[in-house]
Amino acid sequence: MKKLSMLLLTILLVSCNNHERNCKDFRTGKFEFTQNIDGKKNTSTFIRTEKLQIETYNGKTDTASVRWVNDCEFILQKLHPKNMKEQKAISMKILFTEKNSYTFEYAFVGSNNKQRGIVTKLE
Repeated sequence: MKKLSMLLLTILLVSCNNHERNCKDFRTGKFEFTQNIDGKKNTSTFIRTEKLQIETYNGKTDTASVRWVNDCEFILQKLHPKNMKEQKAISMKILFTEKNSYTFEYAFVGSNNKQRGIVTKLE
């Protein structure tokens, strides 16, 4: 009886957490991503088309290819890597969306060290 009660409670909690995922709304456009690095707020802006992402961070611009795996997952691969680390592709997964933003999870392809972030759509 105790196990059944716990199972029902778990199902109830999971069903209440129904996040929206309108990933197609975020495939292309102009975006902004802000993260804290060593206690300092860092912001990058990027424009994403179906096949490219052009990002500007700290006054430097970089371009990556975009390969969509499905509506909510894509792989970024820098086109002009400057070192071995930049040669590694990054897996991006949109977890849920809101009106003008999405929460995503990212990691180097093959890595289990996933991080999360929030991106805001500007245009």
